[in-house]
Amino acid sequence: MRYDSVIYDLDGTLLNTIDDLAASVNHAMRTFGYPEHSVAAVCRMVGNGMAKLMHSALPADVSPERFDEALAAFKAHYALHSNDLTCPYPGICELLESLAQEGVKQAVVSNKGDPFVKELCSRYFGGCIALAVGEQPDVRRKPHPDSLLKVMAQLGCEPERTLYVGDSDVDILTASNAGVDCASVTWGFRPEEELAAAGASILIRQPDELRRLVLS
Repeated sequence: MRYDSVIYDLDGTLLNTIDDLAASVNHAMRTFGYPEHSVAAVCRMVGNGMAKLMHSALPADVSPERFDEALAAFKAHYALHSNDLTCPYPGICELLESLAQEGVKQAVVSNKGDPFVKELCSRYFGGCIALAVGEQPDVRRKPHPDSLLKVMAQLGCEPERTLYVGDSDVDILTASNAGVDCASVTWGFRPEEELAAAGASILIRQPDELRRLVLS
C-alpha cells in the first residue's frame, strides 16, 4: 500500500461538529451581551483552537478579563453539549473500519481541546483510532508540527509512509512542516477553491477516494 499510517484532523474531517461549536460560541455571546454569529460565520473561525475561536467571535476591544470569562463560558457549555448534533460525515466510519482491517495505523491530531478529542473519538471510532490527541498546554498547536510528530513517534510512523488528512489551510501547513503528504477533504469547513489556493496537492471529494489512495 502507498501509506501504512493515516493521521486525521477531527473537526471538519471526520466529524461535523460545527452546529455544536456555534451553539457554544453563541451561548458565550449571549451571556455577556455580544452579538451572536451565524453557523457559517463560526465555520470560518474554527481550525486554530478554542482560544483563537473565541478571539475571532468576541469584539476586538474586549478586555483580557472578559475574554477569559467568555472562553470559560464557551468551554463549560461545550463540555455539556459537544455531542448534541455532532456526527461523523457519511462514509467515514466505513472508511476507518476498512483501513483498520487492512492493518493501516490510524490516529487523530487536532487543535480541539484534548479531552473533547479523546471523548468524541472514543464514542464514534472505537478501536479504529490508535491514538487521539488535541490541544495540550505543553505542545504548540498546528500548524506547528509538534503534535503530529509526537504522535508519529509514538506509533512508529515513517514520514514517507504517512498521510495527514485535513480540511483546512492549517492542516496543509501542518503536514508540510512535519514532512508528510497531505490529503485535503472537500466536505469540511473550507470550500474546495480555498483549499486549492492554500496549495492543496491532493483533493478528496469522497471517503472512498481516500481509501483507494491509501491502499494504492
